[in-house]
Amino acid sequence: MSERTIQLIVSYDGTNYAGWQIQNDQPTIQESIEKALLSITGEKIRVTGSGRTDSGVHAIGQVVSFKTQSQLSADVLRRALNAELPADIVVRSSRNAASHFNAIDCATKKRYRYLLQEGRINDVFSRQYAWFVKKELDLPAMQAAAQHLIGEHDFASFEAAGSERLSTVRHVYDLQVAKSERHEFDKLAIEVEANGFLYNMVRIIVGTLVEVGKGKRPPEWVAEVLAAKDRTIGGMTAPAHGLYLLRVDYPESCWLD
Repeated sequence: MSERTIQLIVSYDGTNYAGWQIQNDQPTIQESIEKALLSITGEKIRVTGSGRTDSGVHAIGQVVSFKTQSQLSADVLRRALNAELPADIVVRSSRNAASHFNAIDCATKKRYRYLLQEGRINDVFSRQYAWFVKKELDLPAMQAAAQHLIGEHDFASFEAAGSERLSTVRHVYDLQVAKSERHEFDKLAIEVEANGFLYNMVRIIVGTLVEVGKGKRPPEWVAEVLAAKDRTIGGMTAPAHGLYLLRVDYPESCWLD
């Protein structure tokens, strides 16, 4: 029986999971999807996610790839997975992909969103979905600071220890800081799009911009942090629960339909 390659776009609430990657004795997103596929197809399938999100991190558009001998259509697979998966994991779409498609290796861009709540009163319903910063933040200063990070740079100052890469050079195509109008409480959304990300890069960018927003540092300080290539110079690593994997882009040659 011939083997096929499938692409999924998956959304999940990461609150109750120890991240994407399979862990010993802890629930993960990858494990949940693989268990559902085993139930549906009878195959022990290893799935690949475009990003290994940490414990507590959420996804709106995580991309997953896997190979299967199942003859179920892509849409039937989507519906079957949603029937098997827990309520906090949803497969938004499924499609047939080219045989070479791999969710990590074929990605050209990723976009993350980080959600903050500013002000004096915490939104109890966002406590697991936005970082509560008990202070009004200076939005124009944060926007000015963000401009220093756009372009191709060495982001060594924005990489946490524990997952070193061969190169710390990345190209940030877009970095937006804006008010989020969809919430009753004051929220700020920081969105970052790049050709790749270092470990905790987005969360360190957010922590550094918050230092500027609090008035502790001027916007120009972010350029100094970038030039230092030293993690100890920048701001804190923002908490995981405000981070969302928003979207991953691929060449059109990856798809069969």
